[in-house]
Amino acid sequence: MNTNSDASGNRDLSHGPTADLSTNAAKGSLRAGPAEDGVAEQQVTLRGPAQLADSLPYLLGFHPSDSVVLVALHGPRGRFGGRLRVGIPKSPQEWAPVAAHLAECLVTNSERRGERPDGIVVFLCQDPGEGQTGRQVMERLRAFAQRLRLACGALDVPVLEALCISDGRFWSYCCPDRRCCPPEGAVLALPGTSVMAAAAAYAGIQVRGTLHEMKARFASRTKSPACIRKTVGALDDAGSAVMPRMITQASREQVGKETLALARTLLRRLGRAAPSRGSWEDADSADDALIDDAEAGTVLHGLQDRETRDLLAEWMEGPEAAHALRLWRLLARRCVGPYATYAAPPLTLAGWVAWSTGDEPEARVALGLALEVDRNYTFAQLLHQACNDGFDPEKLRACLRRERAGRRGGPAPGSPQGAHSGTGRRMRRTSTTRRTAGTDRASVTRRATTARRTSLTRRTSLPRPASVPGGGLPSRMGGARTADRQVAGPPGRSTGSTGAGRRGTAHRMRRGTRSGR
Repeated sequence: MNTNSDASGNRDLSHGPTADLSTNAAKGSLRAGPAEDGVAEQQVTLRGPAQLADSLPYLLGFHPSDSVVLVALHGPRGRFGGRLRVGIPKSPQEWAPVAAHLAECLVTNSERRGERPDGIVVFLCQDPGEGQTGRQVMERLRAFAQRLRLACGALDVPVLEALCISDGRFWSYCCPDRRCCPPEGAVLALPGTSVMAAAAAYAGIQVRGTLHEMKARFASRTKSPACIRKTVGALDDAGSAVMPRMITQASREQVGKETLALARTLLRRLGRAAPSRGSWEDADSADDALIDDAEAGTVLHGLQDRETRDLLAEWMEGPEAAHALRLWRLLARRCVGPYATYAAPPLTLAGWVAWSTGDEPEARVALGLALEVDRNYTFAQLLHQACNDGFDPEKLRACLRRERAGRRGGPAPGSPQGAHSGTGRRMRRTSTTRRTAGTDRASVTRRATTARRTSLTRRTSLPRPASVPGGGLPSRMGGARTADRQVAGPPGRSTGSTGAGRRGTAHRMRRGTRSGR
């Protein structure tokens, strides 16, 4: 489908950029560039600021709130390319360095994919605070928009349009024409009435609320101090039972088996209960009622072991993927009070499952939250980088399938000549930093299938995983059977000499030990 019509009623504006956005209807995702695998594409031509402002939620899969979004344009017709979204810095002193960093990231990543942008469109999205108006937000962010324009211009890539979207209206920082961009702002098109809405409906694309709503699915909605104390107490009790057993190799392996068994039980319980047909709040509340704090606490403590976490990452496809995503959301919501950092593993697993099943918007949200919880969590760093770099998750899924088949003593699905059959041993994966940094990606599968895990009994100390600037699936690949970060009682609690007791006796592992970094 190729259309130049303007369903929102705005006229074709000669001053605004004209952007061609290709969508792949068969795959149900917004795409830019030539058709792949012979699948026919549809093209939508957007004209003027009004249609650009309306297209933003369909480009990202959600309504960005409190966000700056940069979209690359390619070619004489302004074909949409890479896009980048981050939160708007609160301090104006951060605007200049952030603008320079964002411009450099977008241009560099586009060049890495083989095509330097010919232009950039900037979106600043922020709702007004109490007592504010959308126009006041626009004026306050004007300096930030100018910083972004200067930063892109310094890289010889012009900003063709810069829009501020606030309180249901949009303003253009580039258009001087009051007829189309009045000082009081222009009202956004009604949902479902624009060119992009029609194209998205044809392609089967859904916009799932705001960024704030997507983040809320991973955050506890319990505000009662009594309920929070009850949850923290249950997590303390679970830690007292689990953490002392993670000191020795044999007991840690047993804890891993018990964690896997309990997680599987919870997964089946969620699978038997169909998701609520009401709002997402109702669906999450119904899931929360199915699992008590003691069960959640036991799995959360077991997830701090990297080996156990990687085994659970195999729930990535098929019917169990949807149930696993519900479970990881639920566990992240139980990480309250001093256990907030324990949310990093379930958040990252949620991001992996979402990415593996094709839901990149939710994957980026979950992985971003995991990095907010623990900025040094290697699993989230690698996955986040791989997702942003357009890495194909199928290569990682194939690696996990082979490892699962190797443990069961049979060939992996689709593997030639029954590779690894009969070994009954887990295959060691390759270095994750090279895997997702874009180097030697073609040999990932070859290295994964030939390298074997060395004897764990000979290991006496485990190094801290290397910190890398972004994310792909890490794991057992590094060979260290431990958490990516310190596993112990909640932060801020005094340590005891024996086990993880409640309040004041929480067990904390030393860095460099088997359960340290």
